[in-house]
Amino acid sequence: MANDAEPIGPISYLIVEFPGNKMTGEGLPALIDLVDSGLIRILDLQFVMRDTDGTISGIELSDFGGGDVDLTMFEGVSSGLMDQSDFEDASAAIEPGSSAAILIFENRWAANFVQALRNSDAQLVAAGYIPLATIAESLDALD
Repeated sequence: MANDAEPIGPISYLIVEFPGNKMTGEGLPALIDLVDSGLIRILDLQFVMRDTDGTISGIELSDFGGGDVDLTMFEGVSSGLMDQSDFEDASAAIEPGSSAAILIFENRWAANFVQALRNSDAQLVAAGYIPLATIAESLDALD
């Protein structure tokens, strides 16, 4: 990557399960705020359903039609990074009979930091998340 190119932050993904296919849309305003504030850039957003037999398939946003959740602003959000193999990989995290959103996003808040590291020939070689349950257990152990 050229040093004079627009800085690109680390790319992350989230899989959010909706047990029993019940999506309220409560998280959408927070997601929109993250985008509007420039903290993240959505690269891909795909909804999937895992049938009770374990089969996973994509759900078109237009299939949600008329409910309490307005997803039209996300229609066409696709970088081309995600394909059927990603759905298959995600299926292990999704309970049968549930749906999920798979989100790939750029961490724009870290773009300049990561670019500075690249400029000094450093490389971001790993990243991850610590589950909240693990943090809670560690904090409880300190008490």
